[in-house]
Amino acid sequence: MGIKRHRPEEIVTKLRQVEVFCGQGMARLDAIRQVSITKQTYYRWCKQYGGMGTDQLKELKRLRKAVSYLTLDKLILNEAASGNF
Repeated sequence: MGIKRHRPEEIVTKLRQVEVFCGQGMARLDAIRQVSITKQTYYRWCKQYGGMGTDQLKELKRLRKAVSYLTLDKLILNEAASGNF
């Protein structure tokens, strides 16, 4: 069985669920177990996605895509300019 990869939207949702459980008086470790992730994964996700909403996540994905396209264009132009084709 392979490793489950969570989508960023799922990550933000699980982080919010943990915060809701903690707000209801549940211990943080119990809340983390409730959403079926490990403590290490929770803290890594908090570092990466903490405080981010779904709208900010969509904007981040859009910006990453734009940067990748621009990087690819730059590499193509550099290769064409050097004459190694």
